[in-house]
Amino acid sequence: MSFFKFQNVGIRVLSATVPKKVVKTRELKEFPKDAIEKFIETTGVEYRRFAGENTCTSDLCYTSACQIFDETDIKREDIDVLIFASQTPDYKTPSTSAILQNRLGLNKSIITYDLNTACQGFLYSMFLADTMLQLQDIKNVMILAGDTLTKVVSPRDKSTGMLIGDGGIAAVISKGDVYGDTFFSMNTDGGNRELVYIPAGGARMPSSTETMIPEEYEDGSIRSKEQLIMQGMDVFSYAITQLPKDVKKLLEFAGLTIDDIDKYAFHQSNKFMASFIAKKLKADMSKILTSIEKYGNTAGISIPLTLVENKEKINPNDVILANAIGAGFVYGSAIFDLAGCQMLEMKEY
Repeated sequence: MSFFKFQNVGIRVLSATVPKKVVKTRELKEFPKDAIEKFIETTGVEYRRFAGENTCTSDLCYTSACQIFDETDIKREDIDVLIFASQTPDYKTPSTSAILQNRLGLNKSIITYDLNTACQGFLYSMFLADTMLQLQDIKNVMILAGDTLTKVVSPRDKSTGMLIGDGGIAAVISKGDVYGDTFFSMNTDGGNRELVYIPAGGARMPSSTETMIPEEYEDGSIRSKEQLIMQGMDVFSYAITQLPKDVKKLLEFAGLTIDDIDKYAFHQSNKFMASFIAKKLKADMSKILTSIEKYGNTAGISIPLTLVENKEKINPNDVILANAIGAGFVYGSAIFDLAGCQMLEMKEY
């Protein structure tokens, strides 16, 4: 476990955008009604948002970024670095961050960076932003993160077909005396790459007519090699073993106890996993913030989306504990406060 502390950097503004299309879990036709009810009871997912056929992740992020420029005092020329975190970029090349720099009308002198750490996308981006802000001439980093994974998920897959939702966020991370301390634990275990992955479409297995043909698997799921595979129970076992240990070590590093935390913004993988981790930490269950009921598992933006969704429940100086595990595995935790953070109203696209 690698631990890091940053001072006088924090989230200056946060916005989130979800697609207009609402999908109700109970109206799905691909699964029996009793299986759907059991799924809702376990995961909590009653509704999700699906991006339109011509909507990319960058469109959702662009909407959130424009909201920041339109509704706050942050100007386009204030942005020194642009990070785009997603598993669903516009193209294999060029980078989507470069495309967004031009589309948003940002300075040509800025640094742009694409990042793919799956469900760890936002926390990893925050860590990189805080690191870059240690440089004298970098004052504001914009994070654009999101996914439209419903485009690469089979609706007949038992692990992901009722779980995944789409969305995009924008955040500006800045320097300033108003911001408190931020603590991170960052970890990577690449030996688990086949527990959450898309087998085909990359250099290891290029796309072909064969990779696009749906196949039936042992659990009854039907998907092609171009669609997301998630070994749910293996991921669950790993997460409930590693994440509580990670949080405890980070709290020790930060000189805090679980009682010092005001709100928990865990990755919205599913309701049962989040509750299980909280119980292992002996956390106050009333402090848990959720968004999975309305939006499903939104991958790398589930933490900031949850913060925006619950902004009325959050006090300005609340200390937040967040953790996430993403494909690979890439996982970790963060402790930060929201002093000086402006959270905007949720947008629809």
